[in-house]
Amino acid sequence: MKIFTSFAKRMFGIFFKRKKQISLGFYGPPNAGKTSLANRICKDWTGEELGKVSKIAHETRNVQFKEEVEIKYKEKRLKFKLVDTPGIATKVDFEDFMKSKMKKKEAQQRAKEATQGIVESIKWLDDMDAVVVVVDSTINPYSQVNVTIVGNLVARKIPVLVVANKIDLKKSNLKKVEAAFPEYDVVGISAKTGKNFDEFYESVFKLSKKV
Repeated sequence: MKIFTSFAKRMFGIFFKRKKQISLGFYGPPNAGKTSLANRICKDWTGEELGKVSKIAHETRNVQFKEEVEIKYKEKRLKFKLVDTPGIATKVDFEDFMKSKMKKKEAQQRAKEATQGIVESIKWLDDMDAVVVVVDSTINPYSQVNVTIVGNLVARKIPVLVVANKIDLKKSNLKKVEAAFPEYDVVGISAKTGKNFDEFYESVFKLSKKV
């Protein structure tokens, strides 16, 4: 009887134990600044950047992640697995890469890898506890890509934080992003300059409580 009781306690501990670390995914369209944001977070708290950035779309074509990133803010600590995903697009055309002076063969390969990256990003949604949706605040947020991303998250009941990046630029329109996502917390930042990161970290802590 004692053996059974001990076994039952262990099983209860496995099934009902609170997760010590969450998986936090960074999703959004290409060139919104997901990797730039991930790099700044990783640089600030681990001393190492996560990935390469470029002005050419789909620079990130494979899911990349950093285990056990711990941030501290106002005497609070949060440890999570940071997952940076390839940009999601409804269409990938190799000719668009050729406009950036890329040779045809290279452009075709990049388009193929970008398409595979999109599929990989969507598959990884099943492993996400919470998601930061990064959008470019200088571009109209009412896009099919953004609607598709948020729709997938809602269907999976994954907690969402919307980050409006590039608020350091003149064309930035934070109010338009807020209007596009009225049901979600929206925070404006500049991953490039670090502007408004205190509010961002506060929002991440709030997001973690919804997991």
